[in-house]
Amino acid sequence: MALFDNFKYPVSGFHFVVYFNGLLPNPVDMSFQSVSGLSVTVDTESYTEGGENRFVHELPKGLKFSTLTLKRGLKTAPSSITKWCEDAYESFAFKPLNLIVMLLGENHIPIKSWNIVGAYPIKYELGDFNAETNSVLIETLEIKYNYFKALT
Repeated sequence: MALFDNFKYPVSGFHFVVYFNGLLPNPVDMSFQSVSGLSVTVDTESYTEGGENRFVHELPKGLKFSTLTLKRGLKTAPSSITKWCEDAYESFAFKPLNLIVMLLGENHIPIKSWNIVGAYPIKYELGDFNAETNSVLIETLEIKYNYFKALT
């Protein structure tokens, strides 16, 4: 029965890493507080059939992928991701990259992975500076991408 123990419960989503293919690997750049926006929607087009008045056909016409949002505590160490973003919003130099989001198990072994293709930054935001709280300063990165695909 021990072989099937992993299939009893849904997996947790709190242990993960994000790799940016094409940037120098840096442990500072792999950990995030949260990743959201791995979603796809099928766009449809309405088609009214002549003589059929009971309903309107909805035909698929394409896919729309969401915006990927990455959040992490601001780090003072050099970051190739921060440099990638700065190149986009300071020099308007966009370098699309492929990302891999890996969900890890308790032994730090990937359980499931997603390849995000053609990613580029569209928004970089720093959290609020507030002298009344003792909270971590969060940086948020929003990324557009062409599509994603599950790897495992």
